[in-house]
Amino acid sequence: MKSREEKRNLETIPVGSLGVISLEGCRSLGQKIDYYLVKWRTERESEHKDSLAFAGYQRDSYLLDAKVPRFGSGEAKGVILESVRGTDLYILVDVCNYSLTYSLCGHENHMSPDDHYQDLKRIISAVGGKARRITVIMPFLYESRQHKRTTRESLDCAIALQELVSMGVDNIITFDAHDDRVQNAIPLHGFETVRPSYQFIKGLLRNVKNLKIDSNHMMVISPDEGGMSRAIYIANMLGLDMGMFYKRRDYTRIVNGRNPIVAHEFLGTSVEGKDMIIIDDMISSGDSMLEVAAALKERKARKIFICTTFGLFTNGLSKFDQAYKNGIIDKVLTTNLIYQTPDLLEREWYINCDMSKYVAYLIDTLNHDTSISDLLNPNERIQRVVSKYKTRNL
Repeated sequence: MKSREEKRNLETIPVGSLGVISLEGCRSLGQKIDYYLVKWRTERESEHKDSLAFAGYQRDSYLLDAKVPRFGSGEAKGVILESVRGTDLYILVDVCNYSLTYSLCGHENHMSPDDHYQDLKRIISAVGGKARRITVIMPFLYESRQHKRTTRESLDCAIALQELVSMGVDNIITFDAHDDRVQNAIPLHGFETVRPSYQFIKGLLRNVKNLKIDSNHMMVISPDEGGMSRAIYIANMLGLDMGMFYKRRDYTRIVNGRNPIVAHEFLGTSVEGKDMIIIDDMISSGDSMLEVAAALKERKARKIFICTTFGLFTNGLSKFDQAYKNGIIDKVLTTNLIYQTPDLLEREWYINCDMSKYVAYLIDTLNHDTSISDLLNPNERIQRVVSKYKTRNL
């Protein structure tokens, strides 16, 4: 993989000197990404390395020093402490990192997605249009769960995308957007939503032995109708059957702003004796996911693996601990694209899918203005890792 990436990137001149600003909520991910960028660019051989076009190509770190200090009233400002003139700038932000706090009139206040989004705008404002190009990498797309209007409602995500573009952002990269049609809000600008299918498959095969990857022994499940395309893709890649649940709701009542789910109805072939891969974009409270897992167990499914891009766990981990103890779930896989609590990382049932190398590939490739289509479509890599696993388990 590495040699192919390097070979591809050698021929083109960088758009500008590479700069990465990692907001505080994304600090650990930013440091891992920076490690790969420094490593690759130190090792990379190029006859053009000493030319003016490659000035600043090799550095000890591509992370730029930036901060967002706050006043006692809770107001803030974005400050960039080094030059960004002419840089190809990548700004990383995790809008879900609630672990960060600030003082609001003497009270400790946890940062909400709104706070993180405002900080992103402050940093873009501090750039002042001096960067050559600005790419925002926002793994969890801000307000993306409010992606459509059914009554007289706000469309926060669409407004936010238009706001970023009007501030001079050229490209927005997100992961597993709740509904990627939201990009219609900015049809003339770059918007990529990336699915970490390869990382899930790799994480599962590295951590679970003796899986039989065929349609007689394994099945992919979509927990609702909205996630069908994810499940279909994984099922096609692995040569498996697919099943789905749809939520039967009580439309006569509204609880916590939505119609309550009465039952999860299953559509698909028999799951008896098969391992299940449940794939979705996020675990919020986790109630729906555990109900689906329990429903599959009632139908005599064997092992159950839950794969979601974002593990929010808004109601804590105790329900998942109980489900694991009761044998309802076997493993839960989520990425490190958003904040993970230390407790989560220690859980026996948890598998962490590290995305830092992948994001570094995206940044490195885009800085050279080269196509990222093969990074967005990981068919070949999935087939390679599956075939290696099958050979090892013969």
